[in-house]
Amino acid sequence: MAITVKHRVNFYDTDAMAVVHHANYIRWFEIGRVEYLRQIGITLNDLMADGFVFPITNIDARYHASGKFDDELLIETTANELTKAKMTFSYRILREKDGLLLVTGHSQNVFTSMATGKVVRLPEKYYVKLAAATKREKDNV
Repeated sequence: MAITVKHRVNFYDTDAMAVVHHANYIRWFEIGRVEYLRQIGITLNDLMADGFVFPITNIDARYHASGKFDDELLIETTANELTKAKMTFSYRILREKDGLLLVTGHSQNVFTSMATGKVVRLPEKYYVKLAAATKREKDNV
């Protein structure tokens, strides 16, 4: 049950070589991750209102091909692993017109108290939604 978001490459996303600057793919992983949470019924605003943030503790990207200005991209985000303290995601970014795989990646996020900055266990109201989505991912493999 990967969540897919469309994104068009803007001119300012490219570098002097007229290709997407590598750092933008990490930003686009975030677009996919935020939309993934939104589609399962969790917003970052809700998490923050309840005193939680969801920082990245590990991220990696592997570049397969270059994106260019005005390409329409598909950002695919999949949940991989979940505990009450952390969650991992995987990403694929493809050029829509031909399905060319541009980038793959992974991130690990931890649930953290806004007040203390320490890792905390996620409350059931969020964990249940995340666990159900993660189970669907594993069932569809």
